Amino acid sequence: MVGNVLRLSAEDRIFKAVAYILLAIVTLLIMLPLANFVSISLSGADYVASGVVFVHPRGINLLAYRYILGKAQFYRSFSVSLAVTVIGSTIGVLAAVGAAYPLSKRTLPGRKAVTILFVATMLFDVGIIPNYLLVRNLGLLNSIWALILPPAVGGANIFSFLVLKSFMESMPGELEDSAKIDGAGSLRVLFRIIIPIAAPVMATITLFFAVFYWNDYFNAKFYITKQSLKPIQLYLRSVIFEAQDPTGGFLLSNENIEGIDVRTIVNATVVVAMLPILLVYPFLQRYFMKGIMIGSVKG
Repeated sequence: MVGNVLRLSAEDRIFKAVAYILLAIVTLLIMLPLANFVSISLSGADYVASGVVFVHPRGINLLAYRYILGKAQFYRSFSVSLAVTVIGSTIGVLAAVGAAYPLSKRTLPGRKAVTILFVATMLFDVGIIPNYLLVRNLGLLNSIWALILPPAVGGANIFSFLVLKSFMESMPGELEDSAKIDGAGSLRVLFRIIIPIAAPVMATITLFFAVFYWNDYFNAKFYITKQSLKPIQLYLRSVIFEAQDPTGGFLLSNENIEGIDVRTIVNATVVVAMLPILLVYPFLQRYFMKGIMIGSVKG
């Protein structure tokens, strides 16, 4: 009986086969360019210049990585981006939770009006110049907070707020009621009940924040001029420009890069810059899976 129930029909088998084929094609379309990118960063200059490098390195050469990692500015920029990502993601998630929890209560007076005001900041952007004037008047120029606060508490965080608010509104009210009967206050309910249950959603939002902060180039370009505060993305830009024109007087010191192909330097810099985010994902993957299971049970 069980075998008959679990046996797939002909249509189901065809659909499953087509789905696997499409997934394989998409995976190849994603992985092949990435493999080529990494292979070029690890290959010798002669092989790269001749165009024979495809999905595996030819003539393993780590000079490009030594060139990049040997720069003091790389470690300063890396530490700035790391600090901005950790602090910004933490503040952003806490701000989203702090706004979503009270506004998820249907008994809160004026909750709809406040929610509309929040959403309006996401739909209507004042523009670059007013944002710059605001950051300048707050005294945040050439400060690490110019990279942290605007995305964490601005309109970019409204999407996270709406996701958390919707999730909290779908939670059974009996959970809070039973906790309050036992003497728990609102803060204790939030940190001991709501946040643990919402961990999958918060993990997803945290990853979104981390990716945004780590890859943020726009804010740093406008608000930061000090070399010591430039994040990894501005360093990446400087490496690319110097590799293309070593006499351009960019961030890195001019020096002999003989034996290293320009594309090798560029690719190696990008690989080093994207590794931290790639390493974070496996630790958050289980929360994504848990979130999917929660959604399927509720559905």
